[in-house]
Amino acid sequence: MPLTRDSALDIAKVLSESLPYIQQFSGKTLVIKYGGNAMTDLSLQAGFARDIVLMKTIGINPIVVHGGGPQIGQMLDKLGIESEFINGMRVTDSRTMDVVEMVLGGQVNKGIVNLINNAGGKAIGLTGKDSGFIQAKKLFVKTQIEQDGTPEAIDIGHVGEVESVDTSVLKMLENSDFIPVIAPIGVDQQGNSYNINADLVAGKVAEAVSAEKLMLLTNIAGVQNKAGEVLTGLSTTEVDNLIADGTIYGGMLPKISCALSAVNAGVVSAHIVDGRVPHATLLEIFTDEGVGTLITNANSH
Repeated sequence: MPLTRDSALDIAKVLSESLPYIQQFSGKTLVIKYGGNAMTDLSLQAGFARDIVLMKTIGINPIVVHGGGPQIGQMLDKLGIESEFINGMRVTDSRTMDVVEMVLGGQVNKGIVNLINNAGGKAIGLTGKDSGFIQAKKLFVKTQIEQDGTPEAIDIGHVGEVESVDTSVLKMLENSDFIPVIAPIGVDQQGNSYNINADLVAGKVAEAVSAEKLMLLTNIAGVQNKAGEVLTGLSTTEVDNLIADGTIYGGMLPKISCALSAVNAGVVSAHIVDGRVPHATLLEIFTDEGVGTLITNANSH
């Protein structure tokens, strides 16, 4: 379909508006947590892959960290292994961990690598076990005991938290044409594997590489106030207040605390982005409006 004059002018306006952002972020590293609808809807998948390739082409260094909870659940169902959750975390015995590694490190990771390659990029898939770059330790979940209310630490198996990130392999890829795609699996000193929350991994990777931005793609429009309006720009202090007064709660809390931790550790800004919007990552980075909530440390500016 031929371009009308108006649509051509719209395209020119968008390209022109993006120039200062391209200049600002060229040479910088962006860590993007990829999950939710953006990961399962075919047209959103293709758009995401093109966005990542475009970033790399104009000199930005994207690092993709992905989840895969629903895909793990489907495979466990197929294999007749029951899923049990405590405080929203999957109890992961050795058998379940084998499936997690197969799905996250294999099927999901290679699927995303393939998408980016098909869009003209050069993606390379990693898990934290590659060169042991994500050192993990076992995560104990605290729950309340009925009688006296003291918290009890519960062992939920091969579920971990990030102890440290060795950035050497990421630095090597950054200085090349390759785009790292990371599955959130860590390893401990003894070589045990751990399934780690992908938001947490993205946050810790962003901190370790001193990223310019951490972007968490979600299935919501952004952080909302009590009236349901999206809060587009927040300082870390404002976020703390929203947590304290109960505006931010439930499933949003881990995402927000991961964003806060990253910004407090020197990442310039964190973004909670609506991954259901086509090309959400590009819109958030390269337009004045954006499509989510931007969190910055007001004290650092």
